[in-house]
Amino acid sequence: MKLLWIISFFLLQDTEAFLLQNAKIKQCLQASPTDGNLLLSDCNSASDFQDWFWQGDSLRNHGTQSCLLVVEANRVQTSPCDSVGFMGWDCSNLLLSPLGSSQGYLVASKKGVALDNVRGLKAQWQSAAERSVCEEKAAQYRYLPAALASTHVYDHTAYNDVLVLGMEPEKLEELLWFFRREDPSAWNYSILVLSFVVAILGFVLLAINISRNRKRKIHKYKEAAQAAQNSGLESKQALLTVSEYSPESLQKPEPAATG
Repeated sequence: MKLLWIISFFLLQDTEAFLLQNAKIKQCLQASPTDGNLLLSDCNSASDFQDWFWQGDSLRNHGTQSCLLVVEANRVQTSPCDSVGFMGWDCSNLLLSPLGSSQGYLVASKKGVALDNVRGLKAQWQSAAERSVCEEKAAQYRYLPAALASTHVYDHTAYNDVLVLGMEPEKLEELLWFFRREDPSAWNYSILVLSFVVAILGFVLLAINISRNRKRKIHKYKEAAQAAQNSGLESKQALLTVSEYSPESLQKPEPAATG
């Protein structure tokens, strides 16, 4: 059951991509495809580099496939999701702060984004639909209880305190980390071998079908030839019978001459 939940989680999480818009500046957070820097730009829903989605407690960029990471005391950028640093983010009342740290909140400015202790509009983040980024975090679990017919209820306002489908947040993070790092090579090789076996089986069945069709045609040809030969013999016998009883054979023999 846990395996099914994890698979469903990864299938649904990418559908919840959203723009990360600052409530004060009204611009969206955009990741650089080259150096990991962050900038604020006019919101553009067509840009993959402005698309973000929650992966557990991590914020991941759709365009770079890298995570939002605290690299220094107050500096934030995108880095590979297996990097060392504060990658998890706590979300409460539109505010984003590094998980397990008291470094402050993610704040927007004219220069970009950084960590600061202010809690005003510059530190508040929402989607382009003016929905709280915390609601977007909760949305990654929204459809799972219904899909798995679970009786557990997920509380959007108390994510860190409530069990999700009967699992503690620490256990959930451990499982997510395991599935992110699992080597898929064995599965890929298995699928490759299975495809090869299915292809060989298909060729064998095709060859058997062609051979049977050929034998069937040869058998029909022999039957037709035998029927034609039998028909010819019957015709010859009929002609011989008719010739034996022809009018010439029925003529009386002439009497012998007397001396």
